[in-house]
Amino acid sequence: MNAPVMIPAIGLDEAMQLVFLEADLLDHACYEEWLALWTADARYVVPIDPGATDFENSLNYAYDDHEMRRKRTERLLNGQSISASPVARTIRQLSRFRILEAGETWCELRCAQILTEHRRSRTRTYTANLTYRLVRAEGALKIDLKVIRLINSTEALGGISYIL
Repeated sequence: MNAPVMIPAIGLDEAMQLVFLEADLLDHACYEEWLALWTADARYVVPIDPGATDFENSLNYAYDDHEMRRKRTERLLNGQSISASPVARTIRQLSRFRILEAGETWCELRCAQILTEHRRSRTRTYTANLTYRLVRAEGALKIDLKVIRLINSTEALGGISYIL
């Protein structure tokens, strides 16, 4: 008789490793690898109102499905976007990780991010609370939702040339 395969719950260390990997891939423009971190139905959201929860009916800087994430990365790589020329250099610093909720194959994680952008001889800093819904799919941990709540969202973004 075969014993049922036990899938371990997603722990804080495993969740943090995925989020650290995502930040590293973005800072080093490894967009194909970054796209592979997401589930097929995942959303990438940057709401204008940091308190928004109904993203479909709210105004957002970004509300990207898979196709929009792919198009966004293509624009970054081929220079078709005016806001991506020249390409910004970025460094993300992540801290204050906390699992808010968890089930057998998913968790909701919140952390803080300070993103430093350097472009056109100018350095800018964007600070945000990030919320992720991470799921175990096909044996790997994947991003199913990422919400970036900028602390100064109503004045923060002029022409963003990278992915938060």
